[in-house]
Amino acid sequence: MKIIAFAATNHSKSINRQLVEYSASLLKNVQVEILDLNDYELPLYGQDKEEEIGHPQLAKDFLAKIAGSCGILIAFAEHNGSYTVAYKNIFDWCSRIEPKVFQNKPMVLLSTSPGSMGGTSVLATAVQSAPYFSGVVKASLAIPSFYDNFDSEKKILKHAELNEQLQDAVSHLDHLK
Repeated sequence: MKIIAFAATNHSKSINRQLVEYSASLLKNVQVEILDLNDYELPLYGQDKEEEIGHPQLAKDFLAKIAGSCGILIAFAEHNGSYTVAYKNIFDWCSRIEPKVFQNKPMVLLSTSPGSMGGTSVLATAVQSAPYFSGVVKASLAIPSFYDNFDSEKKILKHAELNEQLQDAVSHLDHLK
């Protein structure tokens, strides 16, 4: 069984990347491949660009990663209350190739931010929209005040109650068939 995991951002030092890597480490019964959106950098999506170049191979490759997985773990960074451009762009390209982007895969959706809301706006958008693109959301969780609750040196969530909630959320991906 294979899970793909990624932070929905292209920031190399993303706190959501730290969160998704830690969350992936909690999975014991599956193989996890952590993707980096920087490896799927595409031209800005637009209909004119699509007509000009067709469907880029990197978008097809990203969809193949989803197809080859048993489940998906995503940590969403929030930019101005919504998705990052890096995530939205690859998502838009992929949805033009396969409208059912998430291909009926079980998903756990996370978010975090330095603030007390933990990226809840983008997480709510992701949870609400995933089913329209054949995503089966099994759990979601926002981690507030990242720098207060996560030890970046030890790479652990140090807030016991949040850690328990995170373990419960990701456990939905630990026994997939």
